[in-house]
Amino acid sequence: MKRQSKLALVIFAGTLLAVSHGAATAQTVAVATGAPGKVHLLPATMETTQLGWYDNAQKPVLTIKPGDSVIMETMMHFHDRLVPGATLDMLLKIRQEVPGRGAHTLTGPIYVEGAEPGDVLKVKINRIVPRSYGVNMNYPGLAGQFPKEFPEGRVRYVYLDWDNKVAEFLPGVFIPLRPFPGILGVARAEPGRYSTVPPGRYGGNLDLRELTAGSTLYLPVFVKGALLWASDAHAAQGNGEINLTGIETAFREFNITVDVIKGRSLEWPRAETPTHWLTLGYDEDLNKALEILKSETVKFITEERRVAAPDAQRIMMQRWDCRISEVVDIVKGTFCFNPKDARARPPVGSNADLNKAMDAASMAMINLLAEKRQLDRLDAYGLASVAMDCRIAPPTGSEVAVHCLTPKSLWRTPARTQ
Repeated sequence: MKRQSKLALVIFAGTLLAVSHGAATAQTVAVATGAPGKVHLLPATMETTQLGWYDNAQKPVLTIKPGDSVIMETMMHFHDRLVPGATLDMLLKIRQEVPGRGAHTLTGPIYVEGAEPGDVLKVKINRIVPRSYGVNMNYPGLAGQFPKEFPEGRVRYVYLDWDNKVAEFLPGVFIPLRPFPGILGVARAEPGRYSTVPPGRYGGNLDLRELTAGSTLYLPVFVKGALLWASDAHAAQGNGEINLTGIETAFREFNITVDVIKGRSLEWPRAETPTHWLTLGYDEDLNKALEILKSETVKFITEERRVAAPDAQRIMMQRWDCRISEVVDIVKGTFCFNPKDARARPPVGSNADLNKAMDAASMAMINLLAEKRQLDRLDAYGLASVAMDCRIAPPTGSEVAVHCLTPKSLWRTPARTQ
């Protein structure tokens, strides 16, 4: 017997929406508004999500047109099994159940009409509404930047105070909340299933903490329809994300507008904030990631400023403001801020090997936090992962330096009686 559709009226963000429900399985719905394009609602269900893999043959859960907006949900890791009450032993058991794939629960894929290989997908982040809790964790002796140095594991759940935009990570230690998607990416060119852990030219697990509301990500398209996924919601993260996680959460609302740019190709994703363009470089070796980053930055400056490569190189060094996004996803990430205002002057932040420079700088911060703030080393490891900012100093000669910073402003009078 054919199931009949039902019509419901919903108030959303001050707009009356007509929502159609009429399928046995979870469906997305399109609603008409006064905004350009349509607005689509995409819940996170078992039918609209995948656990830990990409596949460019995956059937889309939603089809949209360029200029449409999508208001979606995301789940916590492991299909919402990483929630308060889940112990480290439980999470280790779940991890062993899904070998060869990521822990991320992907919402999607979304098929974008008209998107073809060689195009660029423009994804503008309009609004992010996370859940009220988050988690930071490291597996005992597994993954993270220092698995051998931290054979113990720890899982820490925190309340996300969105009224004050902070989370009390440790007694009296408050982390500013800046929600962003750890994963926002399109399908890879290669057929088959691939783990969501490593990021790449397709975006994915970039863990780029600048992708907050108001920012835009530009992604090269590799397959027809692009196939867009989102996942790995973060409430906060330090540049480096060294213990494997930031403050992981899920989004009750992740609101994006998607467009297709024809006639413009990209080798690597780029991002845009209200004040800066961000160039990216990713590789399993941070030294190679830095070389990609420098190449991408010079290329961007030549395009934007319409200058020759030597002039672009000089401008890059004059305005050098580059960071390490993450070092724990097999493929490691770097990015540079490129100011839209040509008059802006960023702050200037060794070892010949950037991997070793990052190891030394971040371990020095862990030790400093443990000593000066009297934290146990696992707490220091976790705090550095969610709040530290690791910056690449301007390269000089054969050496490169990394400066890792942790704001003193995180420490203040506890909000509750200890």
